[in-house]
Amino acid sequence: MSQPVGDIGLIGLAVMGQNLILNMNDKGFTVVAYNRTTSKVDAFLANEAKGTKIQGAHSVEELVSKLKRPRKIILLVKAGPAVDDFIRQLEPHLEKGDIIIDGGNSHYPDTIRRSKELESKGLLFVGSGVSGGEEGARYGPSLMPGGSPAAWPAIKEIFQATAAQVNGEPCCDWVGEGGAGHYVKMVHNGIEYGDMQLIAEAYDILKRGLGLHEDEIADIFNNWNKGVLDSFLIEITANILKFKDDDGEPLVPKILDQAGQKGTGKWTAIAALDAGMPVTLIGEAVFARCLSSLKEERIRASKVIAGPQKEAFKGDKKQFIDDLEQALYASKIISYTQGFMLMRQTAKDLGWTLNYAGIARMWRGGCIIKSVFLGDIAAAYQKNSNLESLLFDDFFNKAAHKAQPGWRRIIAQAVLWGIPTPAFSTALAFFDGYRSEVVPANLLQAQRDYFGAHTFRVVPGKENTKLKLGEDIHINWTGRGGNVSASSYSA
Repeated sequence: MSQPVGDIGLIGLAVMGQNLILNMNDKGFTVVAYNRTTSKVDAFLANEAKGTKIQGAHSVEELVSKLKRPRKIILLVKAGPAVDDFIRQLEPHLEKGDIIIDGGNSHYPDTIRRSKELESKGLLFVGSGVSGGEEGARYGPSLMPGGSPAAWPAIKEIFQATAAQVNGEPCCDWVGEGGAGHYVKMVHNGIEYGDMQLIAEAYDILKRGLGLHEDEIADIFNNWNKGVLDSFLIEITANILKFKDDDGEPLVPKILDQAGQKGTGKWTAIAALDAGMPVTLIGEAVFARCLSSLKEERIRASKVIAGPQKEAFKGDKKQFIDDLEQALYASKIISYTQGFMLMRQTAKDLGWTLNYAGIARMWRGGCIIKSVFLGDIAAAYQKNSNLESLLFDDFFNKAAHKAQPGWRRIIAQAVLWGIPTPAFSTALAFFDGYRSEVVPANLLQAQRDYFGAHTFRVVPGKENTKLKLGEDIHINWTGRGGNVSASSYSA
């Protein structure tokens, strides 16, 4: 048998898999390609991979035999049972220290399970987020590997060379143990949902509120892309709005307003609820897509439910557009603040060590949410790795305060127009709640104790003989109840 020549293997020759292989080949690595339908291997070698060092394999056994030790194999297959199926096929041919890498959009609990199962057998497992779509895969994605720490030295060179580069730094670093890589990718996708919803709401305000044409709105987005909102999503939004159908009319208004989703935004919202973290903007972005899917109901509702009488805007249009830019920027700050708070809490709950500055750097290039803004987040966590919230960082604190007047004016005007702004509005609600020393949860606790004897605690300085500081207290509110509480106080 000939000497193994492959630096890494890859299973799954859909668009992402093919492009990632071509990318790794460009960086000087010999990749062995395999696909369940082996005719795809032959077609790939005869076409896209022709004239390269890329090797083909027609069985799992042949794939493994062509790889240098420790063997490194990336799975780019549909998340779920297909991943477990390929792991089972690979296991008999692998030996201690070999590495299986799942590069799909797997749910992080599955990655935690797979890591434990394979480590118990002497194998190493990596769950890696891969972001950037087909273009990112081809020319440099954002890569978020996590799992068995012992695997990182063996894959570091390949991963960091393949990833997007920003200012000479790779958009790839080790994320953390277990399912940390896929968890961070999940939060990335949730933030992506939020960014997209905010942009859609800004478009709606400019279109329905100011009555602007798509070409005018495209120019506004192009202008915004030169400032604090400089990002991939703002850039492509301008391009999309300029795009014309064959009749010369903008294409966007012809697209049915029903948004699809693959589930990672929903996973983020569920993870936030499980962790008890107020990741409200991503949640609203998911629900906005759900509402968009009720197209027939919305058509019926539009005929029987009246909103406010639409009035032409009489204010300063330039100031309004500047306000909208600030509202978008401030809401984006809140969304990322919430996303990083969620990662921080989950790391604490699961015992992970996450590098938040490193995560922000990984997202600066190659991925859908890449932006200049992420460099500012990286700088904030570089200054203080224990930062509880971006709003405590001087840069973001000043930015939010500067944006606040325009942010409020935009939401107020949208409400008067009857234009829904779930993401803008929930961002401001979080901001106002977060900066409030006192919120009305005292009344909630009283209600809970009244109907369910769930107890409450007293404010320091307000204690007395009946209200003892630091104790779980139940009051007989009606004179008819007993003195037994249902449960202890939970903050």
